[in-house]
Amino acid sequence: MLIKSKIMNKLSFFKRFFNFLAVFSLFVTLSNCGGVPEFAKPSKTQKDVPINAKERARQNVEEGRGLSIRGALGRDRATTYEFSTSNPLWRASLELIDFIPLSTVDYSGGIIITDWYSDETNSDESIKITIRFLSNEVQSNSIKIIVHNKKCRSTENCKINEIDSKIKQELRRSILTKAAQLEIDSKKKKK
Repeated sequence: MLIKSKIMNKLSFFKRFFNFLAVFSLFVTLSNCGGVPEFAKPSKTQKDVPINAKERARQNVEEGRGLSIRGALGRDRATTYEFSTSNPLWRASLELIDFIPLSTVDYSGGIIITDWYSDETNSDESIKITIRFLSNEVQSNSIKIIVHNKKCRSTENCKINEIDSKIKQELRRSILTKAAQLEIDSKKKKK
């Protein structure tokens, strides 16, 4: 019995050893198929990363870390990138309502919503402005402005209504004027 037990232990040891060797060989073989893994590659130094945002974006697309519609369609030419700072309507709106606390600002969704705002003279009445961007073109139908008015008689008794006031028309006119000026300035810089 003792001899049989020793033989079984040795067989068990060799069986585990060969299983380990097979798994190790498989791991080594598969790890060599993909070349050098990402974690083993040297990272970029600060001097390898371009300072200009457009150059950085272009480098990311060339290295496969970004997405280019033209590249996906097989027409890989110069790529254009749209940022909120390049949209004159967006910039003009933020500059004109910068004195009001903002509740929601979503460039990709095309909406700016302010918090309730009241001036110091009448604390029982406040307004909330919503600006929706329907297009990037500087036109009167590119933005929709909604103004809500809240009148409170006490802290629990408030009434909220959408109003069509002078504020709405003045804000639209001011945004469009400012956006047109920003667009003209941007075109002058490019020339």
